[in-house]
Amino acid sequence: MTTTSVPHERSARTTRSLWRSGPLAIVVAAAATALVAAIARAADVPLTVDGERIPVSGFATMTVLVSSIGLLYAGALARWARHPRATFAWTAVALTIASFVPSLTADTDTATRLVLVTTHLVAAAIVIPAFARSLPDRHLNR
Repeated sequence: MTTTSVPHERSARTTRSLWRSGPLAIVVAAAATALVAAIARAADVPLTVDGERIPVSGFATMTVLVSSIGLLYAGALARWARHPRATFAWTAVALTIASFVPSLTADTDTATRLVLVTTHLVAAAIVIPAFARSLPDRHLNR
């Protein structure tokens, strides 16, 4: 009886850890991407796409939105994936790389493209390790 409850307890602890550390990582990533955008704006990078200026707060907002979706995905993996940590890490890295495409093909200047890609990398460097650390290597109920 003890052996069946221990994996469940460990899985529950891991999920609690994810829900504690995840939101903090999201806030830190949002602040970091806004800081990158603010520094770029101060350095006269236009931060415009299709003639529309991107507000610094927009970087933080999108970081919170996309990272929150990632947090929900990580939570689902903790419950259902055979190898939650690896599945999350590989998926998150692949999606981060895919997120460069719109930034690199946007109707804007090169400096803005570089800032957009940099903010994706900054957010990913903060959020992916924080979420992955909170996930188990293997699903404990399988």
